[in-house]
Amino acid sequence: MTKPLNTHFTPIDQVNWPRRDYFYYFTKMMPTGFTVTVTLDISATLAWTKLNNVKFNAAYLYLVSRLLTKHPEFRIGRVDDQLVTYDVVHPSYTVMHADHTISNLWTAYDQNFQSFYAAYLADQQQYGQIPGPMPKPPVSANLFTIGSLPWLDFTSYTPLPFTLLQSFLPVFQAGKFTTHADQRTMMPLSMTVHHAVADGYHVSSFLNELQTVFKQPELNLN
Repeated sequence: MTKPLNTHFTPIDQVNWPRRDYFYYFTKMMPTGFTVTVTLDISATLAWTKLNNVKFNAAYLYLVSRLLTKHPEFRIGRVDDQLVTYDVVHPSYTVMHADHTISNLWTAYDQNFQSFYAAYLADQQQYGQIPGPMPKPPVSANLFTIGSLPWLDFTSYTPLPFTLLQSFLPVFQAGKFTTHADQRTMMPLSMTVHHAVADGYHVSSFLNELQTVFKQPELNLN
């Protein structure tokens, strides 16, 4: 039996919200978002996925999603005119077809990695070969964008919206793995946020914690 999708949220008290003035400033007076790109050591997690015959992309999606559950500033959305904090956000990612076109899929986050991985594989099997931008219909607003460009080792990546930012959920993009002389495997990762909900401190904390998570797969994936 399929578990119901977690779309639960808690309304934000916008009058007493500590970030109220910053939210107003960065949405009304000076609409701003920013991107930070870092290089992460993924050696331990990559080795774990190979040892356990698990697709690295699924581990990447899961680990980012799991860490987001600990950072409410990156789970903020809007329901009608009400700002809310979602309990969880679900990864929305792309798959590539043989003709190099892409499709967007999403998989429901589950705190148990094995359950998430089974759902990820099921989504790949059911929707992965269907052409078109969105073969799996979106059913919730609490989907966050997370992608990968495995062909390119970049030092900066910035998604450019052509309208004013309306989403407050983060956007992630990973790049090509590179193995260094010391046998460490590194992966560039960009994180784009709306300044209305988060500052450089929040992004720095998240990315530093994510590096720790990638170094401890046995604590987070078993």
